[in-house]
Amino acid sequence: MSAKARRAGESSLKILLMQKEWMPTEHEEQVAVIDWANKICGQRRELNLLYAVPNGGQRNKAVAGKLKAEGVKSGVSDLVLPVARGRYHGLYLEMKAKNGNLTTNQAWWLTELSRQGYCALWARGADRAIYLLQWYLDGASEHSLVMVNQ
Repeated sequence: MSAKARRAGESSLKILLMQKEWMPTEHEEQVAVIDWANKICGQRRELNLLYAVPNGGQRNKAVAGKLKAEGVKSGVSDLVLPVARGRYHGLYLEMKAKNGNLTTNQAWWLTELSRQGYCALWARGADRAIYLLQWYLDGASEHSLVMVNQ
């Protein structure tokens, strides 16, 4: 293929990509949340404690077996902030792409963590997750939880 034909093909691909509505993946959304947290952790020192639980992703059977033996469990939330606020011991946050939904296991974990005194929420997209993290760090008032979790 000539360089000119290759450039024309690349241009067509770029046009198609620009025309198609791009939807960030759950991974990209979570990376955006962590990037945000890393940028403002000088002002919000508690965000230095925010960490990801490497529970998802595709693994071969040998690695999956080792992780299961080590205690990895399906459905555990993606992000954890072990900082107490209000009546909560900490925050568990399940990330989803903007078109994502909870699995049965994820919903079970969020319910059980709530029963244990944690604030356990889920977010579609980075913007929502950042909003929830800010709400939590600002005091996580119970009376506003209904509005926050919509």
